[in-house]
Amino acid sequence: MSPKYPNRVKIAHLPTPLHPLERLSKHLNGPTLYIKRDDATGLAAGGNKARKLEFLVAEALAQGCDHLVTTGAAQSNHCRQTAAAAAQYGLGCSLVMKGHEPAAKTGNLLIDDLLGAHMYWAGDQDTSKVMAQVAAELRAMGRKPYLIPLGGSNVLGATGYVLAMQELMTQLTTAALNVDFIVVASGSGGTQAGMVLGAAVYGFRGQILGVSVSPEAQALTTQIAALVTATATHLGLGTLSLAHKISVNDDYLGEGYGMVGEMEREALRLVAQREGILLDPVYTGRAMGGLIDLIRWGAFTRGQNVLFWHTGGAAVLSAFADKLS
Repeated sequence: MSPKYPNRVKIAHLPTPLHPLERLSKHLNGPTLYIKRDDATGLAAGGNKARKLEFLVAEALAQGCDHLVTTGAAQSNHCRQTAAAAAQYGLGCSLVMKGHEPAAKTGNLLIDDLLGAHMYWAGDQDTSKVMAQVAAELRAMGRKPYLIPLGGSNVLGATGYVLAMQELMTQLTTAALNVDFIVVASGSGGTQAGMVLGAAVYGFRGQILGVSVSPEAQALTTQIAALVTATATHLGLGTLSLAHKISVNDDYLGEGYGMVGEMEREALRLVAQREGILLDPVYTGRAMGGLIDLIRWGAFTRGQNVLFWHTGGAAVLSAFADKLS
């Protein structure tokens, strides 16, 4: 059965490049490493959310909405890309940030401001309640807001990564390349959920490993499994359970979300200096740090092909300058 895809708008620059990491592979003396460059999707410095926003913005426009409302951490890549998508399609944008406003606008916050987004700080309140308040205020002003969940991780957002797996399979076929493992940073779960479903639909036979950047493995696995099933239903694929295909590693949480340790610092420097590619300290730096550690203790070995899916985020680097030096 083929998926019945909803409408989408054009936001991302696709297909994103796929290429080997030759110098890094040689340095680590383990598997042959490849990278899928979703940091090259465009949209205000790129990232994985561009694929999700193609479907989310399409629904917002179809419903006649004129304002996007979403939420995230202070340096949220999702918020940055939502603000950029809103600007591209002439929509207003309100961002509800977790915590309290910092003294300076750096990294993604600076870009959010340049893009014209309105920023609200939730403080100690639940962000969903603040989002509801912001939406109510917008409606009172005659606007029609469209609410996007954390990370864009719902059935529409995950759909972007079902199709990303179709894109990958085309590239692998063209290159006559077999990939044994995909490693990707996993946070709100939408990207990994779409990839797991896309793997089933388009015949990827390798294993997809999500390196958690925040939730514990059990909670994140449950969340991803539910989203896979809901997305399959939404796409007309019937009721699918792919829980046995979901693999999450939470060994690399360190001191918590957004807390930068030596593992992330080493990963960022190693990839930058060996490959000229910038990672971010919160998502891709943590996932790459986990991959490097797994290689060093033998979880991946020579003769295997391992693909690292770069989800973007380098725009945040300046906000972590004191922690990366």
